[in-house]
Amino acid sequence: MALAHLSDAWRLTGRTALVTGASHGIGRAAARELAGFGADLLLVARDAAGLETTRQELAEAFPAIEVLALAADLVEAEDRLAVFDWITDLGFSPSILVNNAGGNQPRAALDYAPEELRAIFELNTFAAFEMCRLAHPFLATHGGAAIVNVGSVSGITHVRTGAAYGMSKAALHQLTRNLAVEWAADGIRVNAVAPWYIRTRRSALALADADYREEVLERTPLKRIGEPEEVAAAIAFLCLPAAAYVTGQVLAVDGGFLALGF
Repeated sequence: MALAHLSDAWRLTGRTALVTGASHGIGRAAARELAGFGADLLLVARDAAGLETTRQELAEAFPAIEVLALAADLVEAEDRLAVFDWITDLGFSPSILVNNAGGNQPRAALDYAPEELRAIFELNTFAAFEMCRLAHPFLATHGGAAIVNVGSVSGITHVRTGAAYGMSKAALHQLTRNLAVEWAADGIRVNAVAPWYIRTRRSALALADADYREEVLERTPLKRIGEPEEVAAAIAFLCLPAAAYVTGQVLAVDGGFLALGF
């Protein structure tokens, strides 16, 4: 492979990435990482104020790329359709989709109300599924399109996030595998990342408990909490041409948590 081709394998110049849950945490870090590789950005999140702050910061940091944003609640079918109407009106055709929007309501299994269980699945699984389906016509027009779903180690093994969250993320991992096989013929790779504890707003409350934090660190061989940028680096790799032979995978970004055992 020629050196020029090697260089191209590690660039996303000319590509457009649609990133959900982009206002904070892993989504924001992923958007910044993709921008660093040269991708134009289409950012979506429920938090309109946080989203606009992120858009402005990234536009200033990366003046050579387009950074556009739309506030939307992806649980709502109308909002999902509005996102793709917006993209069509802009004349963009994303070749990358990062499904990062998600949430949780931790409960004991017996304590979940039916509507709480449905809400977790609507956001973590069903919204991602529909975003993939709506994005498909755009992604299929490109060579080497990529979807990355943000799952969780809770979808692989038991952690203290509640059964509903683990179930929803396990379903997202399986969606990743199924679409990877089904859409390979369309030139679309589909992978996922599975983080352990990452330093975000969502994890801050649990990690503020010193005893709980110590338990987390004891189960983490690298003995520290992960950073959003470290998950973002894995997401970006899975979007790069350099990862062109990687599909259907769930990549743990966990400091060794899953490998530790007893």
